[in-house]
Amino acid sequence: MTLPFLPFTRPVIDEATIAAVGEVLRSGWITTGPKAREFESRLSAYFGGRPVRALASGTGALELALEVIGIRPGDEVVTTPLSWVATGNTIVRAGARPVFVDVDPATRNIDLARAERAVTERTRAIVPVDLAGLPVDRDRLYALAGARGLRVIEDAAQSMGASWRGRRIGSFGDLVALSFHANKNMTTAEGGCLVVNDAAEAELVECLRLQGVVRSPDGEQEVERAGAKHNLTDVAAAIGLGQLDRLEEFTARRRVLARRYFERFDRALGCGLPPEDFENANWHMFQILLPLERMTIGRGEVIRRLHAAGIGSGVHYPAMHLFRLYRAMGYGPGRFPHAERIGAAILTLPLFPAMAEADVDRVCGAVHDILRAHAR
Repeated sequence: MTLPFLPFTRPVIDEATIAAVGEVLRSGWITTGPKAREFESRLSAYFGGRPVRALASGTGALELALEVIGIRPGDEVVTTPLSWVATGNTIVRAGARPVFVDVDPATRNIDLARAERAVTERTRAIVPVDLAGLPVDRDRLYALAGARGLRVIEDAAQSMGASWRGRRIGSFGDLVALSFHANKNMTTAEGGCLVVNDAAEAELVECLRLQGVVRSPDGEQEVERAGAKHNLTDVAAAIGLGQLDRLEEFTARRRVLARRYFERFDRALGCGLPPEDFENANWHMFQILLPLERMTIGRGEVIRRLHAAGIGSGVHYPAMHLFRLYRAMGYGPGRFPHAERIGAAILTLPLFPAMAEADVDRVCGAVHDILRAHAR
C-alpha cells in the first residue's frame, strides 16, 4: 500500500473558517475592515491587553518595529545568523548594520553573553529569534537590554503560542513581531502582527502600515512620513480568527507529537535532537542535526531519499552570514562556528497538528533506514 505524501508542515483549516472566509467574500468588503479590527482586538486580549496591529507579514512587523524605535543608517543591531534571512534583511533595508553573534549550541538561539560583548556605542537594539518556537531566555535578554540601554525587537515569528516561565510570548517585553505565514502554528495564509507598548506606538504603526496617511474626522488626508503597504485584509483576518480559536489545541497536539519523536527516535544514529522543553516551547518545528561526519551521503541526498519515501523535510536555516549579501559586509566562514555547524546539518522533520502518531513512527523509521544504510 502506498502511503500519502507527508509534508513537513500543513495548515489545519476547518470548515467553520472556510465558511467565515466565504462570508467575507460575499460581504463585498474584503480588504482591511471590520474583521481585521476584530482580529486585532482578539490578539490584544490574547496578549494580555497590549496594543496589537495586524500586518501583511511577519517581515513587515520587523520592518515597522525598526522604524518605530528609530533605527537609522549607521546604527548597529545585534542579532543571530541562524534565522530566516528576513531577520537580517530588514535591518539592512533600514540602513543599519546587522551585528551577528554566534548561537548557544544547546538551544540554537542567540548566545546572550556573546551578544553583550558585541554591543558598541553604535548599538541601538537587539533582535533575538526564537528558533523553532523555543524562546530565548527573556530574563537574561531584558537584563542585558536594560543594562546597556537597548531596545528589544523580539523576532517571535516562530513562537506564537510559546511562553516564558508561564507568561505568553507577546504579553510582556518590548516590541514583539509575530508571523502568521502558512507554515506557522496559526496562519492567516500570509500575515503577521506587531505587539507594541502604548497607544502612541500603535498609532505610528497604523500610520506606517498604509502609506503614512493620516485621515481627519472630516475626511481630509495628510502625509508627514513615507509609509509602506503592510495592512492585513479581512479575508486573511477571517482565517486568523478561526485559527486563534484553536491555537491552544494546536499547541497541545504539537507537544504530543514532539514527545513521540523523542520516544521513537533512534538516538544511536548520532543525530542532535532539540532541547526537550515542554514548558515554554510551542514546537513550531522538530529539527535534528544530521551526524554528517558519520554519513557517506550529504543532507541533500537525505532530503531526496526522504521525499522518495513520501516524506517532506526542510532546511531551517542555513547560516545567514554565509550568503553573498552578508559576505560583502565582511562576514564569512569561521566567524560563527556553532551557527555554521548547525546550519550545515539541520534538518526539519514533519510536525503539524493533523499528523498521527503513526506518521511520527514512519518518519523515524525512514530516517533510521537512510542513515543506517549510509553510515561510515
